[in-house]
Amino acid sequence: MLINRVCLRYFSFFLLFGFLSSHADDAAKTQPFHFILGTQAIGGRYHFSQETPLLESARLIAELGSDVMKFSISSKASFGKSQANVITDPKGLKTLTEIANQDPTHRAVLDMPFTQFFIWAYPLTTHGSAGTFKNADYDLEYREMYDFSVHLLRTYNGTGKRFFLGHWEGDWHLRPHFDPKKGFPEHYGENFVAWLKVRQKALDDAKRDTPHEQVWLWHYTEVNLVTPFIKGGQCLTNDILPKVDIDYVSYSCYDSLQQEIRDDLFAALNHIESKLKPKPSISGKRVFIGEYGFPARRYSPEEQNQKSIETMIAGLEWGCPFVLYWELYDNEGTAEKPGGFWLINEKNEKQPIWETHRRYYEWARKSVSETQAKTGKPPAIDTFRKDAVRYLKDL
Repeated sequence: MLINRVCLRYFSFFLLFGFLSSHADDAAKTQPFHFILGTQAIGGRYHFSQETPLLESARLIAELGSDVMKFSISSKASFGKSQANVITDPKGLKTLTEIANQDPTHRAVLDMPFTQFFIWAYPLTTHGSAGTFKNADYDLEYREMYDFSVHLLRTYNGTGKRFFLGHWEGDWHLRPHFDPKKGFPEHYGENFVAWLKVRQKALDDAKRDTPHEQVWLWHYTEVNLVTPFIKGGQCLTNDILPKVDIDYVSYSCYDSLQQEIRDDLFAALNHIESKLKPKPSISGKRVFIGEYGFPARRYSPEEQNQKSIETMIAGLEWGCPFVLYWELYDNEGTAEKPGGFWLINEKNEKQPIWETHRRYYEWARKSVSETQAKTGKPPAIDTFRKDAVRYLKDL
């Protein structure tokens, strides 16, 4: 069986992470330690093995040393013009739960010993997009997100896994014309608010109704137009966030990477945080960097690496719970004119930024293990964060 082969292949990886989620007497209440930095595998243009694209990508991210896996649940073999998760469509699978449970690729990846999963979760039974969300889709959206949440809580109960269910860049959902200078089409704002509210309710109800321990589930929205609207203007951060009780916010932060990275990121992250409703049930910061990157079409491999390190440091210093690099394989351009958002290029060459991540995870695991051996518990996350900043600055 495919799943059994994958489980055996990554058994040693599982053992490596095991101590992180079983270190304390109150392990049932303690979330697993995580390394903050990560990457993702969504819509890559190429892959190199006989494995399905998603499984190949997950294997490489595990070999890199990451405890984070971010991907999109997909029922289609193609993601636009790019290769997506599978080579042939999963036949007869009509919901997120059916794909996650019955498609061998998706099930194998979810069963791998990553502790942090970020999933773009778009129900297959609804119609239209978030901006055109209608009352007629309310029950369909609720039911599919509820069932998927229950499936994750039941299937991975006791495993120490954390699941974050969200979506791609929300400001483009609100602007289907992709023009930041134009406002939302009529009713898109109120439709988007309704969409986020029903998704949040589905997750909250699933957690209320499903007995579980040592597995966590949250809902996030993603913003991507922030810097141009800090002083005002229509965007998801200004117009939507204050109206919803969201768990987390992902920031696809390319608009803060064009000039002074640290200063612009801090300003944008502070602005997003200021619009969030309080949520005492979640400790710490609730805004994370869901995407950042520096494409090879504009930057040399060395520049790509150095600017990425600068972004990592800024995200760590601000307090982002996650800083996720876009991405493993490039998803833009063509073989002749690649976009160059990659850790590994289309010639299967690992870039300097790959090596930076690999070395970081090697350092992080050693650092946590040494603290564990000395004190009987892993470091406080703020202590680890400061140590990580010092490590990256030394690079």
